[in-house]
Amino acid sequence: MKVHVVDPPAYTPPYDHALCAALAAEGLDVALYTGQFRHGDLPEPAGYERREAFYRSGRSRAARAGQHLPDMLRYRRTALEADVVHFQWLTIPELDAHLLPRGRPLLFTAHDILPRERIAGSHAAQRRLLQRFDAVIAHSRHGRERLIAEAGLDPDRVHVIPHGAFTHLADLPQAPLPPELPPTDRPVVLDFGLIRPYKGLDVLLEAWQGITDAELWIVGRPRYDISDLQAAAPASVHFVTRYVSDLELAAAFRRADLVVLPYRESEQSGVLATALAFAKPILATAVGGFPELAESIDLVPPGDPAALHASISVRPTIGI
Repeated sequence: MKVHVVDPPAYTPPYDHALCAALAAEGLDVALYTGQFRHGDLPEPAGYERREAFYRSGRSRAARAGQHLPDMLRYRRTALEADVVHFQWLTIPELDAHLLPRGRPLLFTAHDILPRERIAGSHAAQRRLLQRFDAVIAHSRHGRERLIAEAGLDPDRVHVIPHGAFTHLADLPQAPLPPELPPTDRPVVLDFGLIRPYKGLDVLLEAWQGITDAELWIVGRPRYDISDLQAAAPASVHFVTRYVSDLELAAAFRRADLVVLPYRESEQSGVLATALAFAKPILATAVGGFPELAESIDLVPPGDPAALHASISVRPTIGI
């Protein structure tokens, strides 16, 4: 069977790689169709083929928008080579509902149930898009319930496949930490990933007040202005505000004593999947599908810096 995995904007390269490699290991003929990843090197394909079929003529947002229609139409013809087409992300739901391949079974992984940035008409457009798929995958029972209740999907078409651990990252060789992170003998709390408002960096920094015997590492590229948060952070907080390589990622997770996810909302998280792969203690908020992992992680209420502070402070590995 020939499977196309499709991620036009290259939003989730680690996930794409892990999925494609796992499918290939089961004997399927797998090709990943994606765009250019602008922030660093990617892992070599493991048993599958990677084709940069989207946004090849420019990297700016305007250039990508101009290429979207012809690239999607070109891929729609290419999709006739596949037995199954599995989309991970789609860039412009208003258009993509009309541009999806025809005559092939279509799957979609709902990493976000509905768009986080609620622009006029965006939720309605996403609902119309989701209706075009033969099957939609959620990573939690909570996500499945939302797809049925909020997106109006037929329950028989919505399937739960838990987000696996990114074990390929834990298998990487030893490497130095990002140079922005000074050597330390103190316990380290790690907050990793793209910095976006819903991930609760402000809550974490408020919770960190009064913690003096450990260090907090904030590693990730901001998607909004965090300069005021950086300026107010104590000396025990260190920032790496850029994309880091997989080797740097692995070094940071290996050094961490605790991985924290202070999210205001989420369904599942690649950061959580990475922390599980490195067998690190995890402290997360009770949002989305996180409570379904309560046997593996500790939970606090979202948006509650006092509860977050208390849970960090009592940890014997932190010793605060």
